[in-house]
Amino acid sequence: MARKRARPLPTGEDIVHRCRDLLAEKLARDVVVLDLRGLSTITDYFVICSGDSRRQIRTLADHCMAGFEAEGLGVTHVEGLDEGYWVVLDYIVVIIHIFDPETRELYQLERLWGDAPRVN
Repeated sequence: MARKRARPLPTGEDIVHRCRDLLAEKLARDVVVLDLRGLSTITDYFVICSGDSRRQIRTLADHCMAGFEAEGLGVTHVEGLDEGYWVVLDYIVVIIHIFDPETRELYQLERLWGDAPRVN
């Protein structure tokens, strides 16, 4: 019997690039990627974006989870999906934050992690 080749695990960069594509498909606004390597032991990258409504925020989160799941990458933890103001999707090396504009302005993660380089 032939052995199936294991698919290599995606890198943080792979997840970030795919995440940008998935978010763009559902019209996320103001997508920012912060490189936290060397600054945090929590994760390597934050992906931060906004949605215009609670419905769009949930749609963005669901679309990311479904897209990654189809590629064999399951989310390890989800927060805020029911409330829809700030959804956090934890993929260990990448944590995705999807905000409504008011909550994003209140918490200002980009400013809080101001030492982190932005990834183009």
